[in-house]
Amino acid sequence: MTGRAEAAVRQRRDGGNVGVHDGVVTRAARRRSETVTFQAPDRQYHPADAYHQAWQLLEERDPRQAIALLDPAIEAEPASTSLRTLRAWAYFQSAQLHRAESELSALVEDCPSDVWARFALGRVLERQAKYSEALPHMRLAAVMSGDPEHEAGVLRIERRLAETGQSSFDDLV
Repeated sequence: MTGRAEAAVRQRRDGGNVGVHDGVVTRAARRRSETVTFQAPDRQYHPADAYHQAWQLLEERDPRQAIALLDPAIEAEPASTSLRTLRAWAYFQSAQLHRAESELSALVEDCPSDVWARFALGRVLERQAKYSEALPHMRLAAVMSGDPEHEAGVLRIERRLAETGQSSFDDLV
């Protein structure tokens, strides 16, 4: 039986009231908001393992636990764009907007063609009501991707700029 299967059996047997078994974070541990650290049971620690667990935590809307897993992994692999991108997503989900802005700005600087980082940076700036700073990033993401969601983001920000009097609709063209 694999480590995950054993953990699942243990979780069912214990009624779901378990914490971390064989490196697998359970629902009960997340509900208690414990700080969970990753340690692989049968092999040396690898940042990719933290990435996969953090991704799962973000899909389950638990960004603070994801950040707790990602920070040590990024210390081990500071140049890892994928880990930094995931941490930026976690910051965004947990409304740590200044940290998200800082992380995403660095990602965009490192790779200007990263559409997701550009769009996410635009969204972070938009949520901070920094519309004039957000607009160029949103426009580039929309042009680079052709995604209707990105185009809707551009229109939304342009409308906000016009509503706040920072710009007129005629100036936005």
